[in-house]
Amino acid sequence: MTSFRKFIFRSALCGALLLSLNVSAQTAPVAQPDLPKNWHVLDLKADGYYGISLNNAYQLLKGKKSKTVVVATIDSGIDTAQKDLQGILWVNPKEIPGNGIDDDHNGFVDDVHGWDFLGGPGGKVDYTETTEEVREYNRLKPKYGDMAAAPAGGEKEYAYWLKVKATHDETVKKSTSELQQLSPIMNAMMVTSGYIKKELKLSSDATFNKADLDKIPASTNDTINQSKGVWMQVFDQEGGNSDNGKIIKELSEYLAKLNNDVNPDLTTRKTIVGDDPDVMDGKPYGNNILKMPDASHGTGVAGLIGAKRGNGYGIDGVADDVRIMSIKAVPNGDEYDKDIANAIRYAVNNGAKIINMSFGKKISPHKAWVDDAFKYAAAKDVLLVQASGNDNQDVDVIPAYPNDTFADGSSTDADNVICVGASSAKLGEELAATFTNYGKKNVDVFAPGVKVTSIDMDAEFNTEDGTSFSSPITAGIAALILEYYPDLSAKQLKQVILASATPLTGTMVLKPGSKTEKVDFSTLSKTGGIVNAYKAIQLASKLKGERK
Repeated sequence: MTSFRKFIFRSALCGALLLSLNVSAQTAPVAQPDLPKNWHVLDLKADGYYGISLNNAYQLLKGKKSKTVVVATIDSGIDTAQKDLQGILWVNPKEIPGNGIDDDHNGFVDDVHGWDFLGGPGGKVDYTETTEEVREYNRLKPKYGDMAAAPAGGEKEYAYWLKVKATHDETVKKSTSELQQLSPIMNAMMVTSGYIKKELKLSSDATFNKADLDKIPASTNDTINQSKGVWMQVFDQEGGNSDNGKIIKELSEYLAKLNNDVNPDLTTRKTIVGDDPDVMDGKPYGNNILKMPDASHGTGVAGLIGAKRGNGYGIDGVADDVRIMSIKAVPNGDEYDKDIANAIRYAVNNGAKIINMSFGKKISPHKAWVDDAFKYAAAKDVLLVQASGNDNQDVDVIPAYPNDTFADGSSTDADNVICVGASSAKLGEELAATFTNYGKKNVDVFAPGVKVTSIDMDAEFNTEDGTSFSSPITAGIAALILEYYPDLSAKQLKQVILASATPLTGTMVLKPGSKTEKVDFSTLSKTGGIVNAYKAIQLASKLKGERK
């Protein structure tokens, strides 16, 4: 993925740090109040936050019986030990854990909670990758790099090469610029962390959070004041659940990704996974390791869909009777088409009825493979819910991948695919997230995606921005509907979610990516609205199911 979450975090962090490092040391930072950690489920009229009206939905469902729904997350993995996911994880009923045998003969050994298509022998995992345009550029450069025109018979591939090259050059330029900008900021973060720890009398390996900064009194020491100002700005951007260690870790991962664009390691896939990602040969590959250092994203996504409700811990997931099937196919970098196609088929074949896909990229060399997997899911009545992306671009003009405009021309809007943009907590000009992709044709609906709190690895919690979170919130609504109305087809689930999103015609918002240009919110997606669980349940209750 073009790291749907971390890219947004980086730009916000960058602005905060540049601001703090350039203000006077005596200037007190203006603290921004944190949003309620559950704002995304609240109701605009009752609570003042543009959430999904989930409590109202559960009032409608009171007394009704549910049927368990399996939801697959194709993502960066999952922390299977997370307390808020206990009893929520899908368990392969035909697999005996840890015996090294493919008990159910599905081609995957010990796939108890899911599968890792980035895994290899010896428990290794290819979790740090480069972007697709960098991989494709290096694959095609030996053939076309010295050509000024298309060779006879090779016009189509040469045109593709030109697209790849242009995208590659833009990516490398941007990554080089960000490395130059963020590297000194990383150094500043490390140095200011040291001053804060010393002032708080913490050990060198300890962490601190926003609340800890309040323990530091006003000082005549400019260095302490400035260090406190830096971190106050960062915590205001990141929300109240983060700490300096987590933020520095994520920045370090992002710097590694940027460096892998500029100085790519193109051997990792072969040395770790061992397959050829450009050949769909049907041979088994991967392993069953779902938790690696990059599993934070997938854990948060899973939590929003179905974290255990009412247990007094963590967050409450949207759906109350789901089992999460975790499929690791998304590295810190861009996913491979082969892995996504196989991940979708794995999910469908193992009983998932809804698949969340919080990832995306700019180039899709084997789009037909993914298109075929989309069609396979449709044939098996499985709903696909995907994030629109975080490049604040019109995907009607510049497509993001995967998408349901199939390469063979058979579909431009699949009945079983929902594409979701990101909205913020308050009705007003900033309702559309500044980072979200949009499109009147190719983005179906919006959902909360700004400062959304979910669970994280190792009993932690995180507040993040991204369409990565808008998508599982929507998938959670779909799962909730299907639990209580199990006869509804994937097509009907899509219809219900879209029809229940009231168009916000006349609500003028800042166009994503712009600080001045305003557009009507209803022009940013097909529905022009934001998902609403309450209205969706109302509509679902009136439909006759078509599931076969």
